Amino acid sequence: MAEGNAASRYVKLRKEQAPVEDITPGELNQPIDVPQLNVRKCHECMQVLPESYEPPSDENWTTGIFGCAEDPESCRTGLFCPCVLFGRNIEAVSEGIPWTQPCVCHAICIEGGMALAAVTALFSGYIDPQTTVVICEGLFFAWWMCGIYSGLYRQELQKKYHLKNAPCDHCMVHYCLHWCALCQEHREMKNHLSDAEASSSTTMDPPPVQEMNTEEKKDASSSSSSSSPSSAKSQHNDLEMVPL
Repeated sequence: MAEGNAASRYVKLRKEQAPVEDITPGELNQPIDVPQLNVRKCHECMQVLPESYEPPSDENWTTGIFGCAEDPESCRTGLFCPCVLFGRNIEAVSEGIPWTQPCVCHAICIEGGMALAAVTALFSGYIDPQTTVVICEGLFFAWWMCGIYSGLYRQELQKKYHLKNAPCDHCMVHYCLHWCALCQEHREMKNHLSDAEASSSTTMDPPPVQEMNTEEKKDASSSSSSSSPSSAKSQHNDLEMVPL
């Protein structure tokens, strides 16, 4: 009787019924706004840009405009064959364009213009002055167009590596220091490619797969079979009767 009158130790849980809300079809399939994903990325390399980023960024060039002596190979190529160096730079910046096309264009506009200017100056006494003026105007126009053409590719290089306009605007650099600008752009791309190769070479290879020979497998199976009865006996011996 004492046990029957004693209060029960169990509590019956009750859940209050909440009113059922009407859910329209498709209401639960709504996009979720994740602040971590709302970041600005570079359109060229798809890297996450910092909050303080302002185009064209503030990254410095790895070498200066007058650092031609740091890479003697590109310096010699830019001095004697600037058209070849210009073609290689454009091929590296714009994929799908062979280096021969910009090389020929540069040779016609720059090297051809320089040859025409030398011939005009050499035979200035035999050429009509008005014709000389027309030739000079054509040469200046060709130099202007070449500066714009090469400056646009320098701007693509700046966007690709987030470089700033140094020492001045990209077109003005080619107007005033065309050969130095070609060498600087080649050195910049060469340095970035070397950094990319160095970072890729630091990857770790997975450990080699270890395999067992047939003799080792037989030894392991025999040892496991010999130890199985003793282990079973030890398991049975460890059992104890615990009173409830």
